[in-house]
Amino acid sequence: MKKSKKMLWPLTLLVLLIFALTACTKEQPSLNEKAQAAPAQQAASAKPVQQEGKKVTKDTKIALISEFTSGTHAAQYITGVTKAAKKAGVQLSVSDSNNDQSKMAAYLDTAINQNVDGIMIDHGRAETLEPGVKRAIAKGIPVIATDVELKVEGVTTIDQDDYMLALQGLKQMMQDINGKGNIVYAFVGGFAPMEKRDSIYKIMMNRYPDVKQIATFGSATDNTSLDTQNKMAAVLKQYPNKGDIAAVWAPWDEFAKGVTRAIKEAGRDEIKVYGVDLSDEDLQMMQAKNSPWKASAAVNPASVGEKQVDLLLKKISGQEIPRYYSFDPVLVKQTDLPNQTINMDQLSQYVEEWGKKE
Repeated sequence: MKKSKKMLWPLTLLVLLIFALTACTKEQPSLNEKAQAAPAQQAASAKPVQQEGKKVTKDTKIALISEFTSGTHAAQYITGVTKAAKKAGVQLSVSDSNNDQSKMAAYLDTAINQNVDGIMIDHGRAETLEPGVKRAIAKGIPVIATDVELKVEGVTTIDQDDYMLALQGLKQMMQDINGKGNIVYAFVGGFAPMEKRDSIYKIMMNRYPDVKQIATFGSATDNTSLDTQNKMAAVLKQYPNKGDIAAVWAPWDEFAKGVTRAIKEAGRDEIKVYGVDLSDEDLQMMQAKNSPWKASAAVNPASVGEKQVDLLLKKISGQEIPRYYSFDPVLVKQTDLPNQTINMDQLSQYVEEWGKKE
């Protein structure tokens, strides 16, 4: 009997020890619990602080920093911005950088130092603008950008869905030339919209192996249209015979205007032109007799300007707005247009989708 008690004692002690360890373990979070808690804590700490909204009044100051305002498309975008600011009754300042990146950065710094209530950016280079944009966000100044990819938390980016713009026009071009022939490509790199459109161009060229690019050119200058016209005229001299060139892909209306004028002057109306963007002037050129400009994919530039102001004022007042806002483009074909001259405000009467999208 004594021997049995001696044997039970170590067993009892072991049970008590296990119980104590179990109790201690339950008081401490498990490794799994720690692993699950860590991301939640990190997410909480990484969440941006919500800026307190301000009431939008006649004293609200907003600034537009634009890379350029030349060209009819840009002018109509500015018109949309101005119209929306006037309607809201806020103070608007517009800075035209005239294609100078250093000026654009300087104008951005000035707007920040003036403590404006909100900033809009139109085009530009991300590497130039991001330092200033980060300062603006840190200072509590909301920023809405269009046609420039700013990878800064808190910035809303507006675009015209450049991938779809390119796809619509290129599909129409490939269809009209039966997927074969020589083409000319007007292009300039370094701009977010152009780079996106170019990526679709490369895909479509791979899809249609019987379409050959025989020339490419392009630049962004104070007079891009005239520069493009001169370069296209030189290409036409290199390929003087009808049938040498089937079409021109010009993914910017300043390019499309230039190549259209060169083709008309050379009497080469058999060459088809396909573009991106529209303005009153563009529509008139498309409607002209024997115009080679057959189609253009576009978003109403005035609508882009109006939406940018609308989103900025909502952000200033403390409302939540999306990180990205992308418009739905519409393909406008020459065959859609009437015989008489029309402007952008009348376009929805002839292109039903234009009215629905905008």
